[in-house]
Amino acid sequence: MRPFFLLWASSALVAAKALSVPNIAASGASSSQSVHNAVPLGSRFPSSSVSLNDFLAQLALLFPFDVLVQNAADLTLFAQNVIAKVWDISTTQDAIVCADVTIVFARGTNEAGNVGVLVGPEFFDAVAARLAPRRTMAVQGVNYPASIPGFLQGGDPLGSQQMVLDVRRLLGGCPNTKLVLSGYSQGGQVVHNTANLLSASALARVSSTVIFGDPKYPALLAGIPASRQLVICHDTDDICGGGDLIRASHLDYAMDVDEAADFVMRWL
Repeated sequence: MRPFFLLWASSALVAAKALSVPNIAASGASSSQSVHNAVPLGSRFPSSSVSLNDFLAQLALLFPFDVLVQNAADLTLFAQNVIAKVWDISTTQDAIVCADVTIVFARGTNEAGNVGVLVGPEFFDAVAARLAPRRTMAVQGVNYPASIPGFLQGGDPLGSQQMVLDVRRLLGGCPNTKLVLSGYSQGGQVVHNTANLLSASALARVSSTVIFGDPKYPALLAGIPASRQLVICHDTDDICGGGDLIRASHLDYAMDVDEAADFVMRWL
């Protein structure tokens, strides 16, 4: 697999170089601060010729698909690091300041940082844009390995425990915050496991939940009203519902962040 990886990586670097946008670092990228500034994804790009559609199209160039999860580790992490660099995306978020709304997010398998690249940052921007300018938002990424073995066993147990600790800390330290639980891919498994581990009193304080590409679809989270849960699964996504084949339809959930943000706002 190594020769293929080197060939693919070279092609990805060429594609990434072609994607470079002048002065992108000064264009208002997502903040890594705990209280998130409202910077929609589109405003990252100083050129009007660059859009979310362009971003999604380039994922198809940089990411492997029609590959088993077990075979995609090196390719996925490499592609994410390239995209994070080119598009100036922050892949780590740690909520240390209380805000009006707090999203606890579990990234997918082999994603970078603690919130990844494919869905998390775009989702946060979409929610923050709707909250601005009167309300603030914080994001806590779940710090866990997000490894392939974790995915294969139904969500990393350590990640699930860490998300429980994050939720308890935030509910205790920020009693007035509106809490949103969210995850992508294996992160969805972690959200399910977290719901099973939290007390009824803690779950009662969850404003809403959003899962993208949920491997446990169509199962709902335990202990949270179905009306407050949103699961977004694409029709051809094999990961949704328990498969292990990564198709293009598992990589483009950034196109659904507006729907997800509107759902979150409905329950604040």
